[in-house]
Amino acid sequence: MARHDKRLKLHGFNNLTKSLSFNIYDICYAPSEQHRGEYIEYIDEAYNAERLTQILTEVANIIGANILDISRQDYDPQGASVTMLISEEPIATEKIGYTEGPGPGPLPETVLAHLDKSHITVHTYPESHPAGGISTFRADIDVSTCGRISPLRALNFLIHSLESDIVIMDYRVRGFTRDIRGKKHFIDHKINSIQNFLSRDTQDRYQMVDVNVYQEYLFHTKMLIKEFDIDQYLFGMGKEDYSPKELKRIERLLQREMAEIFYGKNVGRI
Repeated sequence: MARHDKRLKLHGFNNLTKSLSFNIYDICYAPSEQHRGEYIEYIDEAYNAERLTQILTEVANIIGANILDISRQDYDPQGASVTMLISEEPIATEKIGYTEGPGPGPLPETVLAHLDKSHITVHTYPESHPAGGISTFRADIDVSTCGRISPLRALNFLIHSLESDIVIMDYRVRGFTRDIRGKKHFIDHKINSIQNFLSRDTQDRYQMVDVNVYQEYLFHTKMLIKEFDIDQYLFGMGKEDYSPKELKRIERLLQREMAEIFYGKNVGRI
């Protein structure tokens, strides 16, 4: 029996733009000014521009993209950014010959590439406030591709690569592409939730909420870590350094911080 090929036969290049955006949060309790400073230093070292470049390079490999250019920066006093220009098509080089007669000499090789308006970016925002002793690290990641390659393939790798108590994700498909008959296609793959593309261990680790607008090809998923071990959130100190009463108070502070970020609104004082 002949195999039925369900792939779309397109006229020209696939012009669909697929964008995946992350907000990833890591939270800890750092009560003293010294501990807060040490936390910021730890985050800046763990997620500096060089490490973030390594993560984004692996993302490009996973989704099958070719890296055209990288720009990165560490900031003072804290934070880092990396922007990576990528393409679906491989970079091609072509020798265009030499100049005859008196002139500037041999011409350099010309680099030719199809720029697909694709990019990967990451920006980090470590922050703390002395009022409650809570420090929060946020990383904003955007993976935007044009063509057949999909940022969803890097979903699980990104979640596993960053310490994440809360993950807020948006996925959107924009534009359209035409098949050989001229019919427009506004999406080229099946999806009803970002959760469809999450690994089983990620689904088991987080509680999730979806807000999807199917007619607009817009998908939104929020994830909050399920298990809470307060010893994992005490920066520079351990449970033995606090009384049971104080640990209960700190636990309420941490859980309130997570709830406020997850639901996007402030709650009452504890």
